Amino acid sequence: MDPIRNPYSPGAGTPPPELAGRDELRETVHIAIERIKLGRPAKSVLMIGLRGVGKTVLLDHMRNRAEADGHTTIRIEAPEHRSLPGILAPQLRQALLKLSRTEKAKSLAQRALRALAGFAKLKVKYEDLEVALDLEPEPGLADNGDLESDLQDLFVTVGQAAKAAQSSFVIFIDELQYVPEEQLSHLIAALHKTSQLALPVALVGAGLPQLTGQMGKAKSYAERLFDFPFIGPLDPQQASNALAIPATQENITFEPAALDYLVTTTQGYPYFLQEWGKHSWDIATSSPITLEDCQNATATATAALDASFFRVRFDRLTPLEKRYLRAMAKIGPGPHRTGDIADILERTSQSLAPTRAKLISKGMIWSPSHGDTAFTVPLFDQYMKRIMPDLPS
Repeated sequence: MDPIRNPYSPGAGTPPPELAGRDELRETVHIAIERIKLGRPAKSVLMIGLRGVGKTVLLDHMRNRAEADGHTTIRIEAPEHRSLPGILAPQLRQALLKLSRTEKAKSLAQRALRALAGFAKLKVKYEDLEVALDLEPEPGLADNGDLESDLQDLFVTVGQAAKAAQSSFVIFIDELQYVPEEQLSHLIAALHKTSQLALPVALVGAGLPQLTGQMGKAKSYAERLFDFPFIGPLDPQQASNALAIPATQENITFEPAALDYLVTTTQGYPYFLQEWGKHSWDIATSSPITLEDCQNATATATAALDASFFRVRFDRLTPLEKRYLRAMAKIGPGPHRTGDIADILERTSQSLAPTRAKLISKGMIWSPSHGDTAFTVPLFDQYMKRIMPDLPS
């Protein structure tokens, strides 16, 4: 069929043609943002889930709605080896300049910019912090060099400016698990301060499943400030809708058996649904798309995943880390007891603990419960068997 009309969109953070199965969560976040605008209590939201469940897409959709509703937002991604001040300050500057053009908030937004100028002095400690400001810092405001108190001062002034503009200030952060624990602690404390003052500041974040534990370790009261909805694969009906509705809009249908096959093969993960949908469309010659078309598409869909989605993660691993993941794959998709993995490698759990910790920090595995280990990337066990047919000695 016509590849130009192919509706499916596999890609990192690429919006799917049909955002199926997430309506309740999207409404929950919308209500929370509207409540904080009114000065009423609402928890910030941190979405957690494996790779490929659509967290980034949801984050961007939620931000677009917040912007359309008149809220002030910033959107940042927390990459590895970057500091929170380094990624936060430039985006804050843009948001505050926008707020300063609002007559009601002009003076308070300019004060917040002066706070940001003082905050930027942290570049001595956080060398990746770069932000150009014309305003002089206000002495004593967010400039004492202690990130926790300075971030609180900064968030309070931003919240006051947003309140004056009859808006709210919402920070959208992706890959939040990469923020170092100490800096995560300071971020939580700043949000706690604005909550105590009933200022309209909120965080909507996304991260891998280990984020829940990281937040709890950073601040014991984090569970009272945040909701942690788990974003999982779509159920069979939702997964079918994600495939069938975009096709129907192009006057194309799937055989029921074809849809069943795709839902089962992808396990309902949104990213994989888009990948298999794209390749099934390209292979099919006419409507309806048949079971045979979808079965034939598996080879090309798998090759595409191996070359991009899986490979970029595999290439970041050391030889020992690859062996560790291959041992996990030998047992199955998981989760697995840490001791069972060590037995396969003929090592002790203690000697492998640094390797396991590194894999967690790289976002490759997580611990669903004490002593258990699981992949953060769905179907990665199958990939490891393809890329490493045998467990190297």
